Amino acid sequence: MSQQTDIKKYTASNFARRARVWIAGLGRALVSERERWILWVPVFCGVGIGAYFSLNFEPVLWAGPISVLLAGLLLFTFTARNGERYSLTLVFIPVIVFGLGFSAAQLATWSVGSPLLAKKIGPVDVSGQVVQVEHRPKSKRVTLEKLQISTMAPDKTPHSVRIVLQGRQPQFASGDWIRVRATLKPPSPPAMPGAFDFQRQSYFRGLGGVGFSFGPAIIEGRAPTSGASSIPFIIERMREYINHTVRSVLDGEKGGVASALMTGDRAAIPTDTMIAIRNSGLAHLLAISGLHVGLVAGILFFSVRAILVLVPGLALRYPVKKWAAIAAMIGTLAYAFISGATIPTQRAFLMLAFVLLAVVFDRQGISMRVVAWAAMVILLISPESILGASFQLSFAAVVALVAFYEEFRDRDKYRNQQKSHFRKISYYVLGVALTTLIAGLATAPFAAFHFNSVATFGLIANLVAVPVTALWIMPAAVSAFALMPFGLEGIALHVMGVGVEVVIGVAKMVSSIPGAVRVTPAFPVWGLVLVVMGGLWAAIWRGKIRLAGFPIIIVGMTSSLFLPSPDILVSASAKLAAVKTDEGGYMVSTLRQARFERNIWLRRAGLYGTQGKWPKNGITDGISCDAIGCIYQKNGSKISFAKTAQAFAEDCASGSDILFALNRGIEVASYGREGDISCSGVSHLITTNDLRKNGAYAFWLNDDGITVETVNQRRGNRPWVID
Repeated sequence: MSQQTDIKKYTASNFARRARVWIAGLGRALVSERERWILWVPVFCGVGIGAYFSLNFEPVLWAGPISVLLAGLLLFTFTARNGERYSLTLVFIPVIVFGLGFSAAQLATWSVGSPLLAKKIGPVDVSGQVVQVEHRPKSKRVTLEKLQISTMAPDKTPHSVRIVLQGRQPQFASGDWIRVRATLKPPSPPAMPGAFDFQRQSYFRGLGGVGFSFGPAIIEGRAPTSGASSIPFIIERMREYINHTVRSVLDGEKGGVASALMTGDRAAIPTDTMIAIRNSGLAHLLAISGLHVGLVAGILFFSVRAILVLVPGLALRYPVKKWAAIAAMIGTLAYAFISGATIPTQRAFLMLAFVLLAVVFDRQGISMRVVAWAAMVILLISPESILGASFQLSFAAVVALVAFYEEFRDRDKYRNQQKSHFRKISYYVLGVALTTLIAGLATAPFAAFHFNSVATFGLIANLVAVPVTALWIMPAAVSAFALMPFGLEGIALHVMGVGVEVVIGVAKMVSSIPGAVRVTPAFPVWGLVLVVMGGLWAAIWRGKIRLAGFPIIIVGMTSSLFLPSPDILVSASAKLAAVKTDEGGYMVSTLRQARFERNIWLRRAGLYGTQGKWPKNGITDGISCDAIGCIYQKNGSKISFAKTAQAFAEDCASGSDILFALNRGIEVASYGREGDISCSGVSHLITTNDLRKNGAYAFWLNDDGITVETVNQRRGNRPWVID
């Protein structure tokens, strides 16, 4: 017995000694990379923003600022008393930055202050100022601000609405005032617990409702032509003019893709073409990001510099390289505004501005610090963007690429050697392949999380499409911009159209390959957080400790194993329900209604399609139906879907574990809730009122009981949640 005790003591002592050695080694490694500590500032800021949005209640407005002040006061007090210490810095600086991010998110939420529509209204008269016009293949979609809605009080009126205009419409542009007869409804809530929250996105955009019009719009006033208020409309009108010009020269899908590359407007791209581009892994070419902004800047920089060098004596007396950098910065800023200034565009421009400023001040350009600077600016200005796919995909790709090229930049033993033309071409192709592979691997977890799909053959498509875009399409696009004031843009646009046609052809060919898209099941938010933190750990540090990030990424990617798809789903509108079959697929109540919700349910379950529709009469895969309702049984649980009052009364009397009253005409009040004598056997009674109040329901039928979750239960009481 004594010997066993000694062995246990020795084992514990040995483990403690190894742990102390490991911790000491980690501490030395972190101290040795203290120049990289600054790169964690935007990370902790993002953690603070994420913490705010993860709450299911709205915190008091002073919660974030007080944490910043308290942590700052403690840091000042301890450092003044004990001198400068790394340990104090490592503790308090992250807390301060965390609080800064939390405060920025609070401020962004408070500053919006625009109501969302509480319910569907209309037809009503809606008048407002046009801020955006999107020309679709068969309709127009307009965004209106400064609204007046008949039957609605001013304090209940949203900041803006988006309305689809069909049929023949008068000619109007951004800044004009119009009036339409329209039906409006609130932005869509999440289709199921954990799905994307369109209401939250719309809240931060100030978009309080969406709808469609009846008949033509009536123009009530024209846009302002002078003053500061006219500037946004002038920019938007320029975008509309460019789109119209491009589509008048290049028709069909070529014109739609060319417009997207020049102005960021994808509305005119046909649906089948957009699906092919997405499924081939080329969707990033349509997002105005680092590739486009970098190409525009590069073309402008080298063109201006070449022109200045041709002026006799100018290059010998003045810093024409710096002049070219400034000109490229101004031109790229104009391109950013024309293309809509989305989050990827903002990130790309901020990074590029740092690179060009480095040229002006004779400093190093691309580095991880530039990425951190761009991230911090965007997080503080638009903290809600951290929740979107654009921010995550954009920064995931650029962080991975910068980390890779930082690691191998100094290992290029051929960098000072003369290269043959063949070797230069080979290096370029290899560079495109490596860039595509690294960016694809870095963004795959985010594509799987947000879109539940991954393009399998994206590398093949990008090996052709990226060089064509870089060497053919974008130079032609820049030339078209330069020639538009003279009415000669048609020459460049026809050249651009040839390249666009090649990209579309590649997209269609690759997307038609069997297995071009892999559908992936949803994984939890904590899994994505592990992927992010593991990836940042591996990208930011330079030593061997970076290797510890890869196991964390793997755990995050396998987190879908801990998130089984629900056994039962019912939409908030009560128009759609689905039950899981023994094979793991879904059977749905209807194939005609609620297609949007159905597609999201299937995608998040990692399914390509349904396994069928509920039977009208009879039994199929565990669900039996008749004219008045359906019954589903699994793991000893009985679930009833009552379509009529008669079915509801029968199911209430016979007893069910879950009872859905899917018809508004069913009088539930006379039967009561759980615990009532008439429904004593029903543990979960859900009516259409419950669905409207709580959103879509999800049930998991386990051997040890039933787990239920609703959309609003997860979202809680936040400003963007419609009661």
